[in-house]
Amino acid sequence: MCATVLVPVVVVAVTGIVRNPTSDADLVLPLVAVVAAVAVAAYASIRRIRRTATRTTPGTGAAAVVPLDELDRRAQRLLVLTDDCVRTSREELGAAEALSGSEAVRLSAEALEFAAAELARAFLVRQRLDDGEGRRRVLLEEILARCEAAGLRLDAAAAGFDQIRALERTVPQALEHTETRFRELTARVAEADGTLAGLREGYALTAYLPVAGHDEEAKDRLVLATACLNRTRQALDGGGTEDAVAALRAAEAAVDQAVLLLDGVTRHAADLSAAARELPAAVTAAEADLAEARAEPDTGTARADLHGRISHGESVVAAVREEADGGGSGPKGERDAREQNDPLDALRRIEQVATGLDRALHRVPDGSRALARLQRALLVARVTVRAASDHVTTHRGAVHCEARTRLAEAERRLHAAESTETPPVPAPADALADAREADALARRARQLAERDVRAYGTPYGEGLWTGGAVLGGILLDAPHRTAGRPGHPGDGGPASYGGPGTRGRRDGGELFRPAPPQSPLPDETRAP
Repeated sequence: MCATVLVPVVVVAVTGIVRNPTSDADLVLPLVAVVAAVAVAAYASIRRIRRTATRTTPGTGAAAVVPLDELDRRAQRLLVLTDDCVRTSREELGAAEALSGSEAVRLSAEALEFAAAELARAFLVRQRLDDGEGRRRVLLEEILARCEAAGLRLDAAAAGFDQIRALERTVPQALEHTETRFRELTARVAEADGTLAGLREGYALTAYLPVAGHDEEAKDRLVLATACLNRTRQALDGGGTEDAVAALRAAEAAVDQAVLLLDGVTRHAADLSAAARELPAAVTAAEADLAEARAEPDTGTARADLHGRISHGESVVAAVREEADGGGSGPKGERDAREQNDPLDALRRIEQVATGLDRALHRVPDGSRALARLQRALLVARVTVRAASDHVTTHRGAVHCEARTRLAEAERRLHAAESTETPPVPAPADALADAREADALARRARQLAERDVRAYGTPYGEGLWTGGAVLGGILLDAPHRTAGRPGHPGDGGPASYGGPGTRGRRDGGELFRPAPPQSPLPDETRAP
């Protein structure tokens, strides 16, 4: 286990140095030292995990084993923390790449991909554990070890990333870039409002519910970005470079999330239109499938099961066709049709009918008909998985381990279903099963994430923009370490590229405290 974790860390870093001979010579030896330190630390951390899980009490010879429930809680906490580190690191890496280019951040990107791969494996182990597979203690130890390896790799890369990004020297340029993105987004808010109005007019609530509040949430993130951009300029004018860097990093993250939310509205509208275009062919195929099933010879008890599935399928197809055809004439018919019009769910229901007939007839989907079904199932699964991922990303300050685990498994199953051009190519039946499971897991992940957000409560008690930033994971909800001052949401500063040990290195302190009512900051809500 140790070898599999440590060797990739050392190899990735060393080969990166070899492939990049133009790097500054004074960076090579420090980087090698960092990599060696990470290797030793990773080995020590994994040994520590195993020792703490099976510790022997001195003098008694009795094993003081960490209770499984405690080990489980540790694994869940570390999974959530590592997932946050990966998501935040990916966001800031994008900002650095936009200004410096992909080659400049290549080593940081490799570290991130290593961490993401380890995290994905840890989530897969967690899914196995939740499914009741394997020995619980062994699986929990593997989750801890993989998360530790991912976090250490990001921590080791953080210093090199900061040297490349050099925000302390390039704040004015980065600020200008972020302000440009901000202005582009403010122009898109009205467009998103109009798109959502069109969705509300043409579709059922269930059809547009995944993005129903995206416009308002995007506005919230832009209010946060406005405040942080203003504070960045104020800090620069006052010579406070560290405060300027911290405020700028928070602004970048807020803009990133606003982009995600607004893109989600546009993409979802396009996906609904694509599903509506696919629906007539899906209905025709389902009707042909039902006709073939009705022609099957009578085989006793098997026929009874088939008859029930045919009857159910006919009712589903009739309802879908009525919804697609407009639900009758007159204002009432049009209103009823609109209230029922959910083409994505209609495709999902038709696929469920086909799956039921497969089971009743003991057949394996194959050929062109199976491929057509697969394309429709993939359309549905991609929409659901993306919507769940966006929700977790923009609410990660509140989302717990179970929702993230189901999302990770949904993403894995979707990737497996999409792998139809690279070996090993799955059979159509296997790909269909993966697509359906990805859709179901993503819907469950979204439900769990929404439950977590509701339980988290309204995050705005410490000020509108600060509370929302903590909910989105933009500002760390951590007590400030200064003695004598109580912690407040946001006191941990903005989250940055890195692992658990480095992601909170840009500590804004008072910078992210709500301004006192008697002395509000000027231009707090004015767009830059």
